[in-house]
Amino acid sequence: MKIFTFILILLALGLVIFNVTLLDFNHLFDEKNKVALIGIIASFCAVFVLLIFRMSKMIIEKTKNQ
Repeated sequence: MKIFTFILILLALGLVIFNVTLLDFNHLFDEKNKVALIGIIASFCAVFVLLIFRMSKMIIEKTKNQ
């Protein structure tokens, strides 16, 4: 499960990098950039959810051992 979540985190970070390349920094809040901005925000949300999931699994493992 650790490898799977690690791969998903890497994919989400890859999507962040891809969406950053689609941004037009001269007109950042233009209509054209909305899809890229939404993609960046969604990818960061996915990373945070996966990190919370990994932390909860670590807590479960530590409490089982005690």
